[in-house]
Amino acid sequence: MAASDETRGFDSAEAVVSEIGRLYSAEIERLQEAFRRFEAGRLGDRVRATYPMVRLTVAAEDVTPLSSGAFGFADEAGQYEGTFTRIDLFAAHLTKQFRAVLENHRRPLEVGLSQIPIPLPFAFPDGMKVGDGFDGAAMSRLKRYFDMPSLKVMDDRIVNGELDQAPGDALPLALFTAPRVDYSLHRLRHYCGTSPEHFQNYVLFTNYQVYIDGFIQRAEDLVRDPDSGYTAFVEPGDRVLRSDGTAIGVPAARTPQMPAYHLVREGHQGITMVNIGVGPSNAKTITDHVAVLRPNAWLMLGHCAGLRNMQRLGDYVLAHAYHRDDHVLDADLPVWVPIPALAEVQLALEQSVADVTGLDAVGVKRIMRTGTVASTDNRNWELRDQREPDRALSLSRAIALDMESATVAANGFRMRVPYGTLLCVSDKPLHGELKLPGMADDFYRRQVAQHLDIGFRAMELLRGLPPEKLHSRKLRSFNEVPLQ
Repeated sequence: MAASDETRGFDSAEAVVSEIGRLYSAEIERLQEAFRRFEAGRLGDRVRATYPMVRLTVAAEDVTPLSSGAFGFADEAGQYEGTFTRIDLFAAHLTKQFRAVLENHRRPLEVGLSQIPIPLPFAFPDGMKVGDGFDGAAMSRLKRYFDMPSLKVMDDRIVNGELDQAPGDALPLALFTAPRVDYSLHRLRHYCGTSPEHFQNYVLFTNYQVYIDGFIQRAEDLVRDPDSGYTAFVEPGDRVLRSDGTAIGVPAARTPQMPAYHLVREGHQGITMVNIGVGPSNAKTITDHVAVLRPNAWLMLGHCAGLRNMQRLGDYVLAHAYHRDDHVLDADLPVWVPIPALAEVQLALEQSVADVTGLDAVGVKRIMRTGTVASTDNRNWELRDQREPDRALSLSRAIALDMESATVAANGFRMRVPYGTLLCVSDKPLHGELKLPGMADDFYRRQVAQHLDIGFRAMELLRGLPPEKLHSRKLRSFNEVPLQ
């Protein structure tokens, strides 16, 4: 990406973050003021603001094979550049990342303004507020005076490893460009009904509202407990329940498509839970956008069909492999790409089952199988001629089937976010045990609370790991971008 000629060098991460924050704030304020003049009919010339840029130059002698770590270093010599946005939201993460880069390469980082424009809508994190007189004609005139979002600079070519570069082009410094991040931040508000700054670093995804109901009750109790470490609970509409029992704001007037709930802890170390609903399309959509927040881990907790006769309703399935029949990621991550199990996440989930149930190793094996989880995009797969799905499921050695887990895991692998899956068997359609209303209601009452306890315990264990241990090198490609 081309950058302006005026840059300054900094040799501390805090100074780098402070400078890009200063530049970003000044550019945003300039755009917001220009828009106010446009509304008042006093804007005569086109206005362009640009994102701040950070440049890392790595000489051949600076490329040293590192024995540990999954971020903070470049694999090859060259000039790396990245654009950044919402520094208020990402300051802690960027400070950690830039500190690792400076320690590994011991060269100052250059900071300046890029030539990538800030689209006008992205200058308003909470959405553009316009008066009653702002009609369609005024909206169409905006393009004459301001830059608008462009898909050319906010796609996923970097994260997909598809970026075509000419000789002399700068290499990408980070997985996402600033416009791509801004786009996802706005989408999160749209789909989840909460501001992106409320998202926590440990994310649970589920495919059933009953899990959300349990999460809400548990979160409200924890917030009121002065010894829990949790300071607030946020629900759609940005209603905030505080530890003293008082609440700010009101719940959303309508339920968003994939509502998110946030159990807040200092430093974003709490837990977010999102009801992604049914199907791989929703699973891909939400993980595409949550990924820009760079969470420490995300886990899928939900129900599945047990495929083995020896399984019982209520048993758990810990996925260590995935049979991908969801199709939504085929163009971005071909199905021949293996999705490895991450040891740190697997151990945390297995330990959590033992801690919550109080069972020893033999007892845990009686209620939990570890194996391949198949995910399909066909909710009524049972209605097909069973010779086809039976053969595929048998060849893959699948022990459970759902519609979201493989998508969540595969997108975690693709986006370099640690992932895991713990499912609960709610029916066994291949063995004549279908999920019927009365049976399902009783099952939900008995099993969801324990499953949630396990999810909470797993997040506590993962939160106790040092970042360099949790962010596995299995997620790093060769010639990876320095910032994760």
